[in-house]
Amino acid sequence: MLTIDGLQYSNWSRAIFEQMREGGVDAVHATLVYHENCRETLLRFGEWQRRFEEHSDLIMPVFEASDIELARETNRVGIFFGAQNCSPIEDDIDLVAIMRRLGLLIMQLTYNNQSLLACGCYEAEDSGITRFGRQAIREMNRVGMLIDMSHSAERSTLEAIELSERPVIISHANPASFHPAKRNKSDTVLRAIAESGGILGFSVYPFHLRNGPDCTLDEFCGMVADTAELMGIDHIGMGTDLCQAQPESVLTWMRNGRWTKAMDYGEGSQSNAGWPSPLAWFSDNRHFPNIVEGLRQKGFNHEEIDKIMGRNWLKQLTDGTRPAVNAAF
Repeated sequence: MLTIDGLQYSNWSRAIFEQMREGGVDAVHATLVYHENCRETLLRFGEWQRRFEEHSDLIMPVFEASDIELARETNRVGIFFGAQNCSPIEDDIDLVAIMRRLGLLIMQLTYNNQSLLACGCYEAEDSGITRFGRQAIREMNRVGMLIDMSHSAERSTLEAIELSERPVIISHANPASFHPAKRNKSDTVLRAIAESGGILGFSVYPFHLRNGPDCTLDEFCGMVADTAELMGIDHIGMGTDLCQAQPESVLTWMRNGRWTKAMDYGEGSQSNAGWPSPLAWFSDNRHFPNIVEGLRQKGFNHEEIDKIMGRNWLKQLTDGTRPAVNAAF
């Protein structure tokens, strides 16, 4: 069974790469940056290049979807990159093509706050897609970079779907009907994502789940089953949002960046100031088989589970990251 995780930002190490292989993971969307500018993004690429050199027996870079099949054939984990913000392109439209050429396959238009492109889910007023955002969407479509609206507000997300000529994704979130976190998505958004041909990656981050760290595997898989009814089996996958072995300083960087001196509590409460306790049934990459078994228990057949665990992501990457015919860069 093909297994592709639509989002992780772990404290990468050989031990984690070995756990990925032990858990049957074939490819992972690794967050490259949160708030880093262009220069800092290049440094993150450089760090990963060293990892690829040092752990070449375990991991390899993914520049196009076919590389995932190569990774699988060579018993390695394919790593494809995404940005959780538009900061890598700064205010320069030409940087979209350059970042795509370097291997940035996915970019969020914003991370929680208003950006130069769109509005984040924590702003009081959603101003929608900006003038620069319209141009960036067009350019992302042209060069084959997936538009990710995981941290975006509702109006901005719906406008991005309307403006984009290619499918729009939510790489890591859950339905708001399951748990009303600000980061989770309404049925209106989920239907629109599916109609665009996009995908929702289900998050196992406890703050995005009913009952937090006490959410059961049965509850999680029930959410998957309900969403399959809403969106269709071809438009759902995994996007665990696993942040394995990360120190609290990383959580602060994710939430605060450089924009505030005060601690941003993310989901809106000081009780959520630190990392949540892990789920009993999913705390690292070795636990993907637990989700497979949970989906079986919910009545999904082998073909459906294969789609949820990886095939839908592979199709999304195959179709969505292919540059347009005129995409010279």
